[in-house]
Amino acid sequence: MKNINIGKKETIHFIGIGGIGMSGLAQIMKIMGFNVQGSDLSQNKNSDNCKKIGIKILKGHLKKNINKATIIVKSSAIKNNNIEIIEAKKKKLPIYARAEMLANVVSLKKNIIITGSHGKTTTTSLVAKILSEANLDPTIINGGVINSIKSNAKFGKGEWAVLEADESDGSFLKLPINYSVVTNIDYEHLDYYKNYKNLEKAFIKFINKTPPIGKSIVCIEDLKLRKILKKIKSKNYLTYGFNKKSNFEITNVKLKINSSKFDIKIKNYGKISIIKNFLLNLIGRYNILNATAAIAICINLGVKVNTIKKALKKFSGVQRRMTKIFEINQKEFYDDYAHHPTEISAVLSGIKDVNTNRKIISVFQPHRYTRIKSLKKEFASCFSDTDIVLLCPMYAAGEPRDPSYNTNNFAKQIALKSKTQVIIIEDILELKKFFQKNLIKDELIIGMGAGSISKWMHDLKDKL
Repeated sequence: MKNINIGKKETIHFIGIGGIGMSGLAQIMKIMGFNVQGSDLSQNKNSDNCKKIGIKILKGHLKKNINKATIIVKSSAIKNNNIEIIEAKKKKLPIYARAEMLANVVSLKKNIIITGSHGKTTTTSLVAKILSEANLDPTIINGGVINSIKSNAKFGKGEWAVLEADESDGSFLKLPINYSVVTNIDYEHLDYYKNYKNLEKAFIKFINKTPPIGKSIVCIEDLKLRKILKKIKSKNYLTYGFNKKSNFEITNVKLKINSSKFDIKIKNYGKISIIKNFLLNLIGRYNILNATAAIAICINLGVKVNTIKKALKKFSGVQRRMTKIFEINQKEFYDDYAHHPTEISAVLSGIKDVNTNRKIISVFQPHRYTRIKSLKKEFASCFSDTDIVLLCPMYAAGEPRDPSYNTNNFAKQIALKSKTQVIIIEDILELKKFFQKNLIKDELIIGMGAGSISKWMHDLKDKL
């Protein structure tokens, strides 16, 4: 790990401070007493949270933004041709990636690092909730806003830090680890890794980093993770899942409309014990997996079972993870971050399990041409548990337009492979008109995507 010498008189400038990870780190450093400022192209809830605690936010990227800066922290989304990066290089200012700065900030803490292609935000939130309930006052940096603290970051006075680690650019390998969770591996971020083999190598390296006094908690429900465990140097890990070979085996699952109940059979060091009646205020088997990872970590830390159960009952979720926005005449509107086929399929099957008689309408906004192109078959078949898909325009996320992408063809593929009705929506006005004409009662509507779809769903409340 690169050692960074930071004095309290430094002015630390965050380029891309509106990102969820960047804003969290900026808030933690501000609370620690550092002089922090940042810039971004537009303001959002993340930068607003920074403003509330006194961080100066500069709109747009300009040379003058870094006039007083002595250290630069850059988001992984910021390219080398950014005007502030170019100016910082001219001034010979030290430039650090977010993960490098984060690693130094938490180097004096004992760290629980949560990573994986899906589920890491909810798992991080659950671990944080349990440790908070146990009065351990952890430092938290998460990839989503935790409802109970109304933020994605919190500086705690305790010795533990709970951190969501981003695997998208390999930066998760820079963080110091005591305990870790690996939720799953999927065909994601191959634009950075070039191929799946390199992605797999990164996760193997991550698990191998676990120190002898720690543990890696790994989900063997995921077939790809099950395979790579054979390549791990030493068995300094524990497994969890519905699989009978798991160290933390999930049993006796009962799914209800607003909650999930389950038992866990623990098999470790030649002993078997069963802990019954965990109650979680989240739906879906994927959330039971996330909760079990959190339980496994906290049991290993010595947190009492009753404390864990109490924390799970109190857990109020994460924003944009099956978040109910509003209800009109028995029609419920939800918002979710799902933008990958695995996530979409998991969310919809979770809803289907507890809403067997309700009509489910998915409002889907594709995110990035490259993702849709590389996972075209998977996207086409992941909507089988929904009655209607309202397909919105592509959210490019800064990518150049790909002429090979055709909305009509994509819609036809989804209809064919998922055996569901697909309707193309051009803008929020069309979306409003569809709902005004076609909703009857008792429908469940869920907006899904990583772009502007969340705003669309929230704006519908006033329009309807």
